[in-house]
Amino acid sequence: MSRLLPLATMLLLASCSNGGGGDRAEIYLQRFFGECGAEFGAVTDVSKVKGECGIITAMINKFNAQNPDVHVNSNVVAWPGYPQLSAQMAARDPPDLVTMHVGVISDYAAEGLLEPVEPYLAAAGIAPSSLTEASRSAVTIGGRLYGLPFDTHGGLFHVNTKLFAEAGLIRDGEPILPSSPEEMLVQARQFTERTGKPYLIQSLVGDNAYAARNVYTYLLAQGAAFFPNPRQIRLQTPEAERIVDFFRRITAEGLSTLNQDTPAAIASFVSGEGGIYPTGTWMIGQFEDEANTPGRPLYRSYAVYPYPRLWGEDVSYVSGHAWVVPKRERTLEQRRAIARFFRFMADHNFDWARTGHLPAFKSVVESPEFTALPHRTNIAPVATTGRPLPGEVQRQNAIEGLVGEEVAAAFNGQKSTKQALADAERRVNVLLAQLD
Repeated sequence: MSRLLPLATMLLLASCSNGGGGDRAEIYLQRFFGECGAEFGAVTDVSKVKGECGIITAMINKFNAQNPDVHVNSNVVAWPGYPQLSAQMAARDPPDLVTMHVGVISDYAAEGLLEPVEPYLAAAGIAPSSLTEASRSAVTIGGRLYGLPFDTHGGLFHVNTKLFAEAGLIRDGEPILPSSPEEMLVQARQFTERTGKPYLIQSLVGDNAYAARNVYTYLLAQGAAFFPNPRQIRLQTPEAERIVDFFRRITAEGLSTLNQDTPAAIASFVSGEGGIYPTGTWMIGQFEDEANTPGRPLYRSYAVYPYPRLWGEDVSYVSGHAWVVPKRERTLEQRRAIARFFRFMADHNFDWARTGHLPAFKSVVESPEFTALPHRTNIAPVATTGRPLPGEVQRQNAIEGLVGEEVAAAFNGQKSTKQALADAERRVNVLLAQLD
C-alpha cells in the first residue's frame, strides 16, 4: 500500500485545491443497463424513478448537477458492451469509467488493462472494510481491488405464497422452505399433488446461468474446491454428482417445468403456474409490481428468499457490478473527478439498491431505509453468505456458459450426470489451457 499513498495524497490535494475554479474536468463513462434518456435525461431526483436504467441515468444526472466543476459524459452500450470496450482498449482510447460485471474483471486485469482502485478509494474516503464481504471479495484479485463494487446480485427463490398455502406449505404466514434435498423432494411432491402445478419453474433452455448457478451455489455450500487453481476446474466429484442427480430427479418426477426459456419461465411465474422460480435479484421489482396489481395471479401472493441450505453451509453463489478504471493517460483533475464520482456512488448506494440488487456497503444493508423496502430483510443475509468465484479465474462468463449447458442437459435427462460433468470439466479445462 505504501507505493499507492503518493497518488492518493495528490488526489486529495487536488480535491482541496480545485473547488470550482478553472476549466471543469471531463470524464468519459461507459455503461450498460439500457438507454432511457428520452424519459429520464433531465431527471435528477432519483427517488422519482425506478428500474436499472432510470435509476443509473438519474444518479449520473444528479452527480453532474451537484458538481459543476466536473462533467461526466455518458455513453450507453448494448449489454454487455465488452466487445466495444475491447476495441476501445486496442485503440488505446478506453473510457475513464466502465460498468463491469465482477466476473469479467479478471480478464482485463490479467492483461494489465485496469488500474487498481485503492488510490481512488483513499482519496474518496472509502475504506475497503466498509464494503460487504460479498462485494469486496468479488473485486479482489491477488490482494488488490480492481473496482468499486456497487451491488451484489445472484439467485433467489421467488415464491408464490398463494400456491404454497394451497399445498399446505405455509407456517406462521411464511412459506416452508426445505433444509435438505430429501425434505425438498417431499415438499415438492406434496405441492404438485395438491396444486396440480410444478413445484419448480426452471429456465433450462438457453439460460445456462440458471443451471450453473445451482451447481456453483451448492458446491460452495459443500466446501468443494472446484477450482483447485485458476487454470483448472474439477467437476467429476461426489459433491457435484449429488447436486446434478438431485435436480435431475426433480425434473424426472414431473416436479418442474420442462423446456422453458427465460421469457417462458417468467410468464409461468407471473401467471401463477408454479411454486418457486429460482432467478435473480433483478426480478424483484417486476414481481413486486405484479403482487401489488389487483386481479393479477401474483396479487398479494409473492415472497422471495435466498437459496435454501440443502447441503453443508448456508452459502449462495453471487456476482455483481462494479465501476472499473481502464488504464490510460489522465490529468490530475480527471483522477480527482473519478475519486469524487466514487464518493458520490458510495453515498447513493441505497438508491441503486432499489433495483433489487443487494447494496455493496455494510452500512446500507443494515440501514432502516433499506430494510424497509419490500422483502429486503429476507434477502439481506446474502450480503454476508454470498460468494463469487475466485477472482483469479479468467473467462468466468464463458465457463458459466459451458458448465450451464452441460448440467442443464443432465437436469433435462438428455445426458447422464457423469457424462455431463465429465464433458463440462473437459470443455472448461480446454478453454483455460488456451490462456497459457
